[in-house]
Amino acid sequence: VQVLECGGDSVQAGGSLRLSCVFSGYSHCMGWFRHVLGREREGVATIRQDSKVTYLDSVKGRFTISQDHTGKKMYLEMTGLKPEDSAMYYCAGDPALYECDTSFEQYRNRGQGTEVIVSS
Repeated sequence: VQVLECGGDSVQAGGSLRLSCVFSGYSHCMGWFRHVLGREREGVATIRQDSKVTYLDSVKGRFTISQDHTGKKMYLEMTGLKPEDSAMYYCAGDPALYECDTSFEQYRNRGQGTEVIVSS
């Protein structure tokens, strides 16, 4: 399965970005993860085909994850961006996972990342 994410950019604090991810195959679970060099990768948001979602506490109320009905497209709407949101953002999908709130490595299909830079 091929994975393509896009939408990363450089914005000022308070700004908004929309990340998109497209999979060439079906995903039952999809998620966004982010990584900053020197720190552990963290899960930002996940979504399951039944629309159950999870969010990292620090992004609740600011980020919204969504999907299309095919299980092949996922989005992350990010508002109120803060400098601490700066990271490489990765999308991931898996056709078999049931509990989506798990590590990036548990996902079978993973993207190469799109960079988000938020300046103060």
